[in-house]
Amino acid sequence: MPLWNRLAESARTARGRLAAKRNTLTGGAFRDASMAMCALVAAADGTIDPAERRRVAQLIEHDEVLRSFPAGELRGRFEGWLDRLTTDFDLNRAEALREVAKAARRPSEARAVVRIGIAVGGADGYFDAAELVVVREVCHLLDLPLHEFGL
Repeated sequence: MPLWNRLAESARTARGRLAAKRNTLTGGAFRDASMAMCALVAAADGTIDPAERRRVAQLIEHDEVLRSFPAGELRGRFEGWLDRLTTDFDLNRAEALREVAKAARRPSEARAVVRIGIAVGGADGYFDAAELVVVREVCHLLDLPLHEFGL
């Protein structure tokens, strides 16, 4: 199966698993790590497309897990990360990865953060190489096997 098909299937599966874990994913570390992950994926290619901002806004509004947090708060955190990444990409990318790494303390949160990243990356129907690199890097950072996510 081609990589894109595996990633698309992984994104569909990820949404289902996230919905099933909605009640356990309510902590601040998960909230912060997931918005840092969204920003990292959105900025993966060095530019932030308005469509990517809209996709994350839709995810914040409609995702079963993320709806347990105030939407304005999530949008503010996401936009804050995007602002930081556009100011000094390398420095703030490292900070965003440190924020994502905090999810490693709870395996269910770590997996959910990766699944959210996959959902954002595949939102436009194309999971580009830069987005894939970010998701794989986060898997390694969180000590999660790539094959679990079809990577």
